[in-house]
Amino acid sequence: MKILFVINNFYNPGNGVAASAQRTVKALKSAGQDVKVISGPNKINPEIQPDFPLKEFIFPIFQPIIVKNGFSYADADPKKLEEAIAWADVVHIHEMFMLQFKAVRIAKKLGKPVVATFHIFPENILYNLGMGRWKLANRLLLKSWRDTGYNYCKFVQCPSERVQDRLRRYHFAPELRFISNGLVPDECIRPESPPEDYLDPSRPLRIIYIGRLSLEKDQLTLLEAMRHSKYSRRIQLLFAGNGPKAKLYKKIAKKLYDEGVLAYEPDFSFYDRDGLRQLAATADIAVHCAKVEVEGLSIMEAIQQGTLPIISEGPYVGTSQFAISRRCLFPAGNPEALAHRIDYWLSHPKERWEMGLKHAENMKKYDISESAKAIIQMYKDSLEGNDNE
Repeated sequence: MKILFVINNFYNPGNGVAASAQRTVKALKSAGQDVKVISGPNKINPEIQPDFPLKEFIFPIFQPIIVKNGFSYADADPKKLEEAIAWADVVHIHEMFMLQFKAVRIAKKLGKPVVATFHIFPENILYNLGMGRWKLANRLLLKSWRDTGYNYCKFVQCPSERVQDRLRRYHFAPELRFISNGLVPDECIRPESPPEDYLDPSRPLRIIYIGRLSLEKDQLTLLEAMRHSKYSRRIQLLFAGNGPKAKLYKKIAKKLYDEGVLAYEPDFSFYDRDGLRQLAATADIAVHCAKVEVEGLSIMEAIQQGTLPIISEGPYVGTSQFAISRRCLFPAGNPEALAHRIDYWLSHPKERWEMGLKHAENMKKYDISESAKAIIQMYKDSLEGNDNE
């Protein structure tokens, strides 16, 4: 099959949609599919460009916010779109913006079936505009996406049950299939037994948070939890990522250190994939506080390395499906509850190590090759009975 991926930018570093799309394309190609991409330009490595390149679309006023959030939009050139869609057997859209709106209409005109992956909740967008709690605005945006884009699709891939449930409640017309975006299998390098200094009461207890520094990822709740934890003077916080709230979170973290709440100054760094793997394998706990998350690739990769996860639970958080114990969950946005969970696991080091490894074992069922098989079947089903109207 010839599959066309329609995505605003296939190459944005640190962007979950781009990272997921890249891995899915690689898995589909390994499974023998012919996949091409229509996307905005690769500004990181100009020598590697999409099969059907588009110019970047620059938004007046909002462009600095868009860039800070690790995103970019493509110019929806109808001629390029028509050329790309004419090549394809199936069109697979990611996100739901102007590029995708135009793509689904051209696909309908050319009689090409369209499927979609639901990567982003409206709140992912509106939180960064200061409107994350505006329920009406979020509802209207989701309905707009549904009516102008998703309802033109035959199938929508839902990476988590939380997504599937929400789209059902909003009466999305396509068949909704729960298919994880998948995880590239990676050997767990955490040993079966902890190191000799594991129980040393003088060693720092490393808590990591991997993810974009933004409002909806809510690193603030972890920082505030330090004021409620009995282990705060032993905790070393490590934040892996960048984002629009980096300056604010660094300021709050420094204040906790200056006030003596924390004995170790929190570290904010950006890591490559191997660096993240090493970081996760040596951490005591990986916290994920997001108030809005469709699935959560970063915490999936940390869990794969045997790190004990503590994950927020809320109406827009798909990540909570990865917790295999209720003690690994806390109510989103509640720093006291998070501190209680942290203190429990830091007080039970043997159980913490064992539970981390159990979580790593559980992640094997999210192998991206299995996701690719399910996606390929979705493509085949979309072609069945296609009327080419």
